[in-house]
Amino acid sequence: MTDQAAEITVSAQGLSRRFGAHTAVDDVSLELKRGEILGFLGPNGAGKTTTMQMLTGNLAPSHGAISICGVDLFEHPTAAKARIGYLPETPPLYRELTVREYVDLAARLHRVVKSARAAALDDAVAKQLIGTLSKGYQQRVGLAQAVVHRPDVVILDEPTIGLDPNQIREIRGLIRELGANHSVILSTHILPEVESVCDRVQILHHGCTVFSDSIAGLKQFHGGRMVLLGLRHPPAASELAGISGVARAEAASETVFRVSFANGADPTDELVRRAVRESWGLYQLAPAQSSLEDVFVHLTQKEDQP
Repeated sequence: MTDQAAEITVSAQGLSRRFGAHTAVDDVSLELKRGEILGFLGPNGAGKTTTMQMLTGNLAPSHGAISICGVDLFEHPTAAKARIGYLPETPPLYRELTVREYVDLAARLHRVVKSARAAALDDAVAKQLIGTLSKGYQQRVGLAQAVVHRPDVVILDEPTIGLDPNQIREIRGLIRELGANHSVILSTHILPEVESVCDRVQILHHGCTVFSDSIAGLKQFHGGRMVLLGLRHPPAASELAGISGVARAEAASETVFRVSFANGADPTDELVRRAVRESWGLYQLAPAQSSLEDVFVHLTQKEDQP
């Protein structure tokens, strides 16, 4: 199978990892196609880093299988890892080297031929010592080492952490560029970042996948279970919450409420009847789109509350 023919670049099936009696990752699967950017999310301790270490071949799973562009990561680790670029949360930089020396070293370690190595260095030529660079530029150098061998798959762990807003915009732009020709897995705690650069989202909680869908699917996550209710003369949110079938009502503005439905209930008709009877001045009733924050909190916080 050639690189161009391998539409699916990452296929991980049934990944599990135990550390003694503790199960850090439990039956996680994911697929990624060329040109896709996947946002890989979860609260601290959810199993993200463990999963990424397995995907990069740095940690063997207790169970499961991984292939990179059709190459089995465990049967042919060298060939599979050659197709992966990895930027961990702490970039693996040698502060005493110049940018040129470091990127050249990374290229040679990846066995990039000398002619191609020179071309790769054009984007990162600098005589400055890495230790003298700003955090933002150091992150760019770390990203350069991850892609110097032109991998099919790029895995980025918290690439914008600790950067200022201008540096974050630069790195996000680079990630979008990478997504045009590579497959990218992006782990981050900055939720708007995922919505702005990713095509799909996968959320882990307690080592398990609790959500996996496109950004469009994310916005419809509460489909049929939440509406936006606009009332010109609104009652208190508590009165709306007291209507049969309503699980929760919260104000989105002075006249608009986000109304969540109880499991198996659809109080839409009752909401309309009450609005007419009480002269609330109904002017909007529409399915509510979910933000990534809504979905993340719903899936990772609700069951943890006492």
